[in-house]
Order: sequence, then C-alpha cells, then structure tokens
Amino acid sequence: MLLPLARFETSHVLGALLTSTPLLARAWDRCVAAADAGGGASSLGFMHGGGGGEGGPVYVAFSGVQAALSVAGAAVAGGCGGEIFKPVGLRGDAAGRLFAPLVAAEPEDAAGEPVAVQALALQGFLRLCGSPEFQVLLNQIRGKAVVFTGHSLGGAIAALVALHYLCTSSSSSACSPAPVLCVTFGSPLLGNEALSKAILRERWAGNFCHVVSQHDVVPRILFCPLNAVPAHIVVGMQLHQLPLRARRAAGMVATVTARMADTNQESLWQLIQEHAGAAAIEQKLAAPEIRGGSPYRPFGAYVLCSPDGAACVDNPTAAVQMLYATFAAWCAPETGAASPEAAHSCYGDLVLSMPHHLLRKRHMGATATAPSASNYDVGISLALEASGIASEATEAAPARQWLKTSKRVGRSPSLNCASLATRLGRITPCRAQIEWYKASFDANTGYYDAFKQRLSPKKFNKANMYRIKLAQFWDGVLAMLDTSQLPYDFHRRAKWVNAARFYQLLVEPLDIADYHRNNLHRTRGSYITHGRERRYELFDKWWKQKGCTGGSTGDTSVTTAARRSKFAGLTQDPCFWARVEVAREQTESAKSERDTTVLAIMLERLHKFERYTSELVESKEVSIDVIAPHSSYSLWVNEWNELKLREEVRTILFQF
Repeated sequence: MLLPLARFETSHVLGALLTSTPLLARAWDRCVAAADAGGGASSLGFMHGGGGGEGGPVYVAFSGVQAALSVAGAAVAGGCGGEIFKPVGLRGDAAGRLFAPLVAAEPEDAAGEPVAVQALALQGFLRLCGSPEFQVLLNQIRGKAVVFTGHSLGGAIAALVALHYLCTSSSSSACSPAPVLCVTFGSPLLGNEALSKAILRERWAGNFCHVVSQHDVVPRILFCPLNAVPAHIVVGMQLHQLPLRARRAAGMVATVTARMADTNQESLWQLIQEHAGAAAIEQKLAAPEIRGGSPYRPFGAYVLCSPDGAACVDNPTAAVQMLYATFAAWCAPETGAASPEAAHSCYGDLVLSMPHHLLRKRHMGATATAPSASNYDVGISLALEASGIASEATEAAPARQWLKTSKRVGRSPSLNCASLATRLGRITPCRAQIEWYKASFDANTGYYDAFKQRLSPKKFNKANMYRIKLAQFWDGVLAMLDTSQLPYDFHRRAKWVNAARFYQLLVEPLDIADYHRNNLHRTRGSYITHGRERRYELFDKWWKQKGCTGGSTGDTSVTTAARRSKFAGLTQDPCFWARVEVAREQTESAKSERDTTVLAIMLERLHKFERYTSELVESKEVSIDVIAPHSSYSLWVNEWNELKLREEVRTILFQF
C-alpha cells in the first residue's frame, strides 16, 4: 500500500521512491503480456504470476481488449462516448452485492450523488466475474499480497477488480485491509466524485496508484462532456496495443485504429485542454454553482511521469489540477510532439528510464542545489521538473501552489479532528448531567416518562437545555464531515463511533418523549419514519459498520455473545420508546376494533412486539428504567395482558 503523502517532504520524494523500486517495471511487464494474450475471442482477459522472488506479491494483469472489441462497432458508428462511457450506479442487484461497502457509504439524503462508474469498465468487470476461471483466481490469491495492474481500459477493469477484492476482504476480515495494490498505466477515469469520497471513507485510497504520462490523452479525455468524447480514441488506443498481426486480421480493429490515426491531433489536444481546465477551475471552488460537463473525477494516488522523472499526488483535488497543468504545459502537437498512440504506449520506456534519470539527478543535485533555497522549495521544484512542467511555463506557478496545498489539505482534517476531541471533552459534563437526571427517576417512573410528563420542572428544564446543547454539538460534527473538514474515515474511528452511540442511547429517548409530548406523532406521523433526526440514522449506520452490535434493533430477536448478569446501563435499542408508544396506540385501538380481520392483524403485530420486548428484557438489553413500575412499558404490559385476557374469554365463549 502507498504511504500517505503527508508523511513525505514533497511529492517528488514519493515519486522517486516508487520509481526506484521494481514495482512499476514488473507491473508493466505483466500488462504487456496480458495485452499480447488478450486478442483472442476465448481470451480470459487476465494473466497472473509471481513478482520475481520467493514470497513476493502475485501480479494479476488485466487486458481491456475484450471490452474495447465489444464496443468497436459503436465507437466507429456513433463517434461519441455518451452511451459507451455513461456512469452506471452500483446499487443494481449484481454490482450492489459485489461492491456492498461502497454502496453502503452512499449519502442517506436523496439529493446526494450515488456512487457510479463508467459503463464500459463495469461491463468488462462483470464479464470477468461471470467466468469460473476468475473465481478460481480469487480463491488462489486470497490472503496473499497481490498487485492488480492494467494498461488503458485494462487499468480501469483492474481498479474495479481491486475494489471488489477490498470489499470482499473487508466483509470477511474487518480488522485490517487486504494486502493489495492496484497499479494502472494510462487508465481512463473510472468513477464520479461519490466513488472517490467512498474510497476515502473506506481508507482505500492508498491502495491505488495511477501512472500517467505527460502526453497521454486517455487519462484526461473523460474530463470532457460525455457527448463530446471521441469514443474511437479510447477504444482505438486499447486496440492499438494488440500485435500488428492481430490488428490486420480483424477488420473492425483495423477500422477503429485507422479512424484514430486520422483524428486531427491539434483539435483533440485543444478539446482535452479546454475541459480539463474547466474541471480544474471547478475543483478550486468550495461550492461550484454549476457542475462541469463530465461526472468523472480521480481517486487514489497519481504518479505523473515525464522523461525527467515522476511526481506523486494523492489528493483528488490536486490530482485534477496536476493532470491539467502537466498536459497544458506540453508543447502543442504541431511542434513535433509524440503522436497520441506513442504517448499512450510509452510507459515501458518511462519505467525503465526513470530510475536511471533519478540516479543522474541525485548526482548532479549534490553540487547544483542553490544554497538560498529551502529543502522543501527545492523538492517542489524537482517535482515540477519531474512531472514535465518547465519553470518558465505558464502553468508552473499554479502547479507549484497545488503541490504545496496537496500536503496541507491532508493535514487540515486531522487538526480539525484533534480540535473536535477537545470540544467533546468540554461537552461531556452535559452528558453527565443527563445521566444524573436519568438516575434520579429510574426507580419509579423512568426518565423517559419523567421527561415526557415534565415531572420536576426544574430538573426538566436543565435536562432539556443539555439535550439541546448536545444536539448542536453533534449536528456541528456532521456539518464538518459533510463539508470534508474531517478525515474521511472519521466514522470508522472507535472513539467517535462509541461517543456517538453513547450519546444516541442516552439522549434519543428524550427526543422521542419530546416528540410525543408535543403530539407531533399525530400531526406528522410516526417518530421513526417522520420525526427522527438525521444524526441518529447516521449513528445507527456507523455502529452497524463498526460491527459492534450485539443484536438487532428491529422487531426481531436479539442474540448476544454472552448473557448479561445485570440490566444494561442504557437500553440498546435507541428507538425502543417509539416502538412502545406505537404498541400502546395499537392496543388502545384494538380494544374498540370490531372488524375481525383488522383485529387479527393488530393482535399479530402486538404479539410480535411482545416477543421482541420480552427477549430484550430477559437478556437484560434494556436499562432498569424500562421496567420501572410506572413506565410506559410497564403500563403497556398491563394493558396488553388485559386485552389478551379479554380475547381469550371471547374465544372461549365463541366455542360454545
């Protein structure tokens, strides 16, 4: 896995670290082998093997040839990529199961953007998943260090395979991520911003390394609006990797590659520069009024290569800026730059030449470093040069700023999190006051009913004030999380998940009591479906994802790893009192119901709720206030027993 950039002095250091290892060269060798073997109709679409040495990682390379062949005709006939590269949501039956953690990371509100990936890559991935050979491969590499890799469309498919592998690994072993790295070469953008955020939340960004050359159009072409994307370029670039003999043998391949060769290079260069620039401007805005024409955005670390070396950025916003800056700093095609085909095929030369260039640069830098420049500024200058941006280029100044910012952006959420921990300590006395309020009523009425009935007005007013203060604090936490001011894995950190859960179990009963005291259940509807605050729904989700639930919070039985010897400090179902209120209403309605069919349905629901609550009480998953003599639950039990007795008597009478 790649280490976070913030641990290194500059992006040049991480780029130099990668290029000095055999990782990129070995990954590229597998990509070439997969492309050579990927032209046949019966091709599996992947190759795997060791990494050179006992105990080394397993390299699995994917070819995008089959995916390109499947749309070659449409690419020639249609011309644009609106249909071929359209974003497809992962909530479907097949994809939803394969990428469950990513789908679970989607925002709860309807206005939120769902996680989506490009259709062509998803089609290629699903074709692989349906093959027995691929399932055998997954079983063979399970538990081993593995490097997934691919060139062009093969890189996008490799990224989806890596995401699937991480999803299944996290489901089976939540303690640590799978030992997996995905290295792509010249891969087109795969997913939207929601995918990027979901990967960050799952802490998987460090598992992806995208190698991009300065001249390559394919990694940048999906910044364009999809109806303007020349699909034959992406498809043709992939098919161009086939051996010459295979290209000549297939008529459609020859047609696509010929059309690609006839494309006006200057127009293509201008198209990509214009829309990549628009995406870069949009990314600079905190809340853009108008979204760009393309839904696709980068994720993971980007290794920006040129003949002068490599620089690495692992912040998505900085990646957009640098993808634009490096491409815009490249000389225009008419001045003698390499053709798009050559730029897309140059990675073999780059991974071989970069280590030699790095050694030469170190030797020269030992005597050429300006004494007046700080080490950090020298590192930024080296990163600019390595990515192919000359110091006199127009793009040099903004690129320099973004290389600096990419380090600071990674630190700010962590500092915010540390500051928030201090604020949590200051708000803890409010929680302690509500605990005291609860203890003072546990023996007789229970604090839920005491709050609902406003018993002891002075105590009520204090508890209500503390309830509001705690709600403001946690709503502020969620607002910071929504605006990316906190680490993306914040909701996975045990300290915050546990603190949120304790707050929820302690305070949500008071919110339910307030809701019913003001008769909002009659004007708005049920608390659970119409009155519950968003924070509680999110806290439920955090707790379930953490895997700490000992049982269900729904109307099903509760199972625990070890039976409690005394009642819980707080009732483990945060909506318990809302369910009790519903049961009391149903019991009251059942007393006057004359329609036997409707009555039978009511009684069945009440029997189901009785079983649920009995199991909670027997397993001591409720607080002692639940069984207080005058609590709503105790009152419901009495009302329910009376109703059952009446129904039993009626049934006996009917028998005679």
